[in-house]
Amino acid sequence: QVRLVDSGGGLVQPGGSLRLSCAASGSIFSISAMGWYRQASGKERELVATITGGGKTNYANSVKGRFTISRDNAENTVYLQMNSLKPEDTAVYYCNAIVTLRFGGPSYNDWGQGTQVTVSS
Repeated sequence: QVRLVDSGGGLVQPGGSLRLSCAASGSIFSISAMGWYRQASGKERELVATITGGGKTNYANSVKGRFTISRDNAENTVYLQMNSLKPEDTAVYYCNAIVTLRFGGPSYNDWGQGTQVTVSS
């Protein structure tokens, strides 16, 4: 019913930048919060950044000042601009959205398939 497609990952040198994108498609009534999470090898998935429909943002301390989350509500798309990347940012990054399919219906979490970000020289 709903599909989240995230993209934009890749290999970048320390200090470099990447921009991740995630587009939601399908029979969507509304999307409240959208966000990005990441999971490094051997570690649990952790929050990177979230943004509400009104544009309120929240960041993990480890990425504050380096990453910027934004969204296009008309296109149901969320972005993550990542600057000054460090090797410890290496992980699979997952897009997340809290989706409502119909008026008055329940909301649920939906996830993208993940995109690999590798920061290495």
